[in-house]
Amino acid sequence: MKLLTGPQSSEKSSSVDSLLFKSLLSEGKKEEALKLSENILAQSRLLDQRDFETEAWIRMERALLGEMENNGLGQELRWCVDRLASVAPGSPLHGVSLLNLAAWHRNQGEHMMSLVTLSDISSDRGHPSDIIGLSRLESGRILASIGDLEPAMRHLWIAMRRLSSVEMSAESVVCAIEWLDIALDEIEEDSPMMDERIVDAKPRDSPGMTTVPSNPDDIRECVELILSLALIDVSGTQRDDLGLVLDASQAIHEPKWKSEIEKRSHEIQDSRLLEALQS
Repeated sequence: MKLLTGPQSSEKSSSVDSLLFKSLLSEGKKEEALKLSENILAQSRLLDQRDFETEAWIRMERALLGEMENNGLGQELRWCVDRLASVAPGSPLHGVSLLNLAAWHRNQGEHMMSLVTLSDISSDRGHPSDIIGLSRLESGRILASIGDLEPAMRHLWIAMRRLSSVEMSAESVVCAIEWLDIALDEIEEDSPMMDERIVDAKPRDSPGMTTVPSNPDDIRECVELILSLALIDVSGTQRDDLGLVLDASQAIHEPKWKSEIEKRSHEIQDSRLLEALQS
């Protein structure tokens, strides 16, 4: 659910304990990290130098590591969001706290609350592009899951753009794949481009069941992005990404994509993909 991060000031990030804590988490040493976190939390609460940002960070990490009952997890994550909104609004850590709270709501089946929480992440509030991109990816997934496909496509497209801009190539390709999976259902040559749809989008009172045809040029952009990563290594027994590219190749009559994959057929391990190439 969480992303590993920490307070952003140079003084805090240079803390030996904080750096060690993040190192232990990245190595999967949960028990050692939890033990160390008790010391960091105690230090953050010293009355003469109360460090609210570090306290919120550590409390969030401890909650996500299972140091409380599940029925109190949402309340604790909300406390962290509110605290960080007060002491470090728009910071990467504040954004991460919102992502975690939104994920908790989604896990509880509270899709609307998750969307509302994710909407608090924006450039207007100062959040960085990587956090905004991840929030739009999650929003797109939620909207797609409830059948509200038109805004889902917009959110996934924004996520792809944002994550590409900060060189998170793997994540941006994930957005492209999920967008393409929706876009291939309905295609029209004269349909507005995604960038135009995003500019013209207006707020709605509530989600609905909406669809809209995709433009072939947007499909081309997405496929080229997917292939830029997918063709580096075509092995693997389940390559849905390359399967989608083949579907797109057929849908908009673009044979060069199929040809590019066919050139690597001796390396392909996905039997379904090989069968599709031979059809």
